[in-house]
Amino acid sequence: MPNRAELDDDLARLKQEHRDLDNAIDALEQIITGDQLQVQRLKKRKLVLRDQIIRLEDQLTPDIIA
Repeated sequence: MPNRAELDDDLARLKQEHRDLDNAIDALEQIITGDQLQVQRLKKRKLVLRDQIIRLEDQLTPDIIA
C-alpha cells in the first residue's frame, strides 16, 4: 500500500497533467482547422485523469463518522 507522500506526489502529478491537457485542448480549439479527433481524445484523457484524482483524494481524506 502506498504511503501518504507517494499518494500526494501522484495527486500533484495528475493535477498538473490535467491542467496541461486543459491548456492543450484550449489551444487546439483556438485553431480554426483544429483536429477535432485529437480534441476529443484529450478530453477523454482529461476525464480519466479527473477520475484518478478523485479516487486519490478520497484515499487521502479520512472518513468522518457522523
